[in-house]
Amino acid sequence: MMRGNQSHITEFLLLGLTSDPKQQVWLFASFLAMYLVNVGGNSVIIAAIRGDAHLHTAMYFFLSNLSLVDICFTTVIVPQMLLNVLTQRKAILFAQCLAQMYFFVAFGITDSFLLAAMALDRYVAICHPLRYTTTMNPRCCLQLMTASWLVSHLHSFTHTILMARLSFCGPNVIHHFFCDVQPLLMVSCSDTSLNELLAFTEGSFVIMSPFIFITVSYVYIIHAVLRVPSGRGRYKVFSTCGSHLTVVALFYGTVISVYIRPSSTYSVTKDRVITVIYTVVIPMLNPFIYSLRNKDMKQAMKKLMRKTN
Repeated sequence: MMRGNQSHITEFLLLGLTSDPKQQVWLFASFLAMYLVNVGGNSVIIAAIRGDAHLHTAMYFFLSNLSLVDICFTTVIVPQMLLNVLTQRKAILFAQCLAQMYFFVAFGITDSFLLAAMALDRYVAICHPLRYTTTMNPRCCLQLMTASWLVSHLHSFTHTILMARLSFCGPNVIHHFFCDVQPLLMVSCSDTSLNELLAFTEGSFVIMSPFIFITVSYVYIIHAVLRVPSGRGRYKVFSTCGSHLTVVALFYGTVISVYIRPSSTYSVTKDRVITVIYTVVIPMLNPFIYSLRNKDMKQAMKKLMRKTN
């Protein structure tokens, strides 16, 4: 970091969501509660799936990985934010800021690809049920998961390398509660055109490709479901997809509104609020969305509770 004119900046100041002391107390309590619910709820999902042999299928394999990624995704951001609020020290070292950005982007993209893998699982199960066992076998699931992690980390590594090459000569104030790509670009005194081009093109690709794949999958799923003669049968099939569709709508609705657009339309206040939704609120809600309407998950959780008592 101490190279050339980058030596002027050794740390950044994260302004957070508000500077009002009264609001900071409320925010600290709220974010701590949401983080604990997120970690607790997603950990229960993982433990329930691992502990029930009936849930050792492709769908629940991806769900347990999604829960793990959600825990990691929020852990990258919230503990640092809570520490800043608690100590009133908003500083974060340059290297820590880059590391936070790296893991935030990596886990966020992994989330996106896992949602696409879950859509593939539902597509094969509903549209090609006779080939489900052979298609969504353990080896295929492991390959999909590995590819999701590798592509995500490669994408994040590229962003981080390009960001590390920029000069930051002041001011060092970031109008956000964590180190994200766009807020960092705004405080750089270098030419950021290459970074912005990468964020808009390659970034759009890794976000929109899974989203388009999910959309196309559900077009085929809906078409297949509508051919089911009984209304009860249609409802049963749709109910297995409802949780996934809810999470997809929440996740992509917020992510696309923040990242898939020109940097000239960037709004600090608006984007901070939307970012809270997909970084903290949605990972907290996922365990409830996937378990409340899923009989298998409810039974697995009851078994887990009986074992722990």
